[in-house]
Amino acid sequence: MTPEERLKSLGIELPGLPKPLGSYVPFVHTGNLVFLSGMLPLKEGKLITAGRVGESVTLEEATSCARAAAINALAVLKVAAGGLDKVARCVMINGFVASTDDFIDQPKVINGASDLIFQVLGDQGLHARTAVGVNVLPLNSPVEIAFIFELKA
Repeated sequence: MTPEERLKSLGIELPGLPKPLGSYVPFVHTGNLVFLSGMLPLKEGKLITAGRVGESVTLEEATSCARAAAINALAVLKVAAGGLDKVARCVMINGFVASTDDFIDQPKVINGASDLIFQVLGDQGLHARTAVGVNVLPLNSPVEIAFIFELKA
């Protein structure tokens, strides 16, 4: 199956290209690499959930937010690459989770993004990763995730 067919089988329709919230671009393409700016769990321009994990946001809600951020990333990647079929692999995911001092399941939260990337790209979706807890993120988002992808030559 192609990435587009996998998205369809998952019932996912990619949104339009998200607008940057500041003075930056959504992606930079250099050589065979595409670096995506941090993705938030936005749907139609609004956060799907706000707050910190372990406080007002549950682990399940945060995991769904990470998945939503990955969907937004795939929308940007599709534009950057000229189609998801041109992606060679996901290289790296850097996940940030706004969480309380005693919350220690940041990796479980970012699994929401990792699992989706694997479902869509198959073995080319296997990647290196960080999952870091932080005090606060833009717009009071529970997650922000940056991605690096390699394109086919």
